[in-house]
Amino acid sequence: MDLVKRCRHSRTGGLPTLLAGALALATTLMAGPAHAAQQGTLHELAAAQGKYFGSATDNPELPDAAYAATLGSEFGQITPGNSMKWDTTEPAQGQFSFAKGDVVADFAQQHGQTVRGHTLVWHNQLPGWVGALPSAQVEAAMTHHITEEATHYRGVVSAWDVVNEPFNEDGTFRASPFYTAMGSDYIATALRAAHAADPDAKLYINDYNVEGLGAKSDAMYDLVSELLDEGVPLDGVGMQAHLAVQYGFPYQMQANMQRFADLGLDVAVTELDVRMPLPADAAKTAAQTSYYRQATEACLAVARCVGITVWDYTDKYSWVPSTFPGEGAANLYDENLLPKPAYSAVRTALGGDDGGGEGGDPGALKAQYRSSDSSVGDNQIKPGLQLVNTGATAVSLTDVTVRYWFSSENGASTYSSWCDWTPIGCSTVTHRVVAVSTPKAGADHYLEVGFGSGSLAPGATTGEIQLRLNKTDWSNFNESDDYSHGTGSSYADASRIAVYAGGELIWGIEP
Repeated sequence: MDLVKRCRHSRTGGLPTLLAGALALATTLMAGPAHAAQQGTLHELAAAQGKYFGSATDNPELPDAAYAATLGSEFGQITPGNSMKWDTTEPAQGQFSFAKGDVVADFAQQHGQTVRGHTLVWHNQLPGWVGALPSAQVEAAMTHHITEEATHYRGVVSAWDVVNEPFNEDGTFRASPFYTAMGSDYIATALRAAHAADPDAKLYINDYNVEGLGAKSDAMYDLVSELLDEGVPLDGVGMQAHLAVQYGFPYQMQANMQRFADLGLDVAVTELDVRMPLPADAAKTAAQTSYYRQATEACLAVARCVGITVWDYTDKYSWVPSTFPGEGAANLYDENLLPKPAYSAVRTALGGDDGGGEGGDPGALKAQYRSSDSSVGDNQIKPGLQLVNTGATAVSLTDVTVRYWFSSENGASTYSSWCDWTPIGCSTVTHRVVAVSTPKAGADHYLEVGFGSGSLAPGATTGEIQLRLNKTDWSNFNESDDYSHGTGSSYADASRIAVYAGGELIWGIEP
């Protein structure tokens, strides 16, 4: 698998409004293969919503009969992880081999699946001869490679990741033999060559860390807008979505998808997985479950989001542990090919299970946070909190609590806490400071917030709850290393603030 990843949402290569999404209680989302068979596969559920649901795969995995059985039955689309990349298909200049890609394509045909071609032009997994070419020869070599491969798979591949990962994190163009030789024009040249070789295939530019709003997705937006203005054949943008629980969910994923759709482009989630620091535990699993469900619901909410592909469906064949030592457990199924809570969360998002019930699903709540005080060294802590109901039914707040962790430093060991203002009324909000039984770095106390009454309608928020606390001797804090502290002045999803329902963790990661 691809070994390039320098940033928080990772992938394997070739592999402002509220974020759409929901979190279901991990303990209530377990579902086995028999349940899936009775209620429909992920792809069948997605197809009922006008989408596809697929998985990446690779040639060494296909002889595993149990793995192949689920791959062939649960998913309606497959992407070859490596067997259509340049180092495999043209290892020596002018000498092409499509045998490995053909095996994956044949598997798809036998199981009624579509194939996403991955990838024609990428800076990584290139044979050495490409980088050794004189710049004047690169364009011809690139065009020849695209023409040969896209022609070979014409009528077999329904969509191509023509250009993969053209951007650095700051939105500048990534260095590659193609960019060195042609500048950014290599992208238009590649798309035109692919279209000439296979006019019926959908053509995409694919990248990671473009799922949410930010510098990199802005650069992608500017690029595709320019290409469309120039009449370059382009059908969509691929958002890889290699996520990690420790880095938060992509900012405004649905809104970001929609702005590309508004240009007349399709959007696809092409390489979804959600890794975590190992070992896995209930809190990390709950966050992972939330991210999978939020990504699914973001795609469902955008008409031109055509589907989702997970970057292989099982931890047994995940690329993550070898690329990120100490991390893993990133996929919908575990190493024994059994579905995890995230699998059931995706099913629920796709409409496969009853998402409601008496009092709604408290697991649909998430916490958002902003810092109400720019000083980290004064005598008060001022967190701004709000809860969001991302589910489809109203949620009662009476058994919901929220915890914000901080460190006390020196001074008094007793505290006062305050609710200064909230649109739901401070009289409905309870608050207290609690000492942690086993202190950890940045977390020897927490502010616990609860609710005496009230409920949240679907899509609703409590609105801002302005809170503050102080030591009774008014000595200073040092918030800079507090576990839950952040510097953002606008509300954003906060994975280090935990939400509980009936004492069970439903959102966030405990220290």
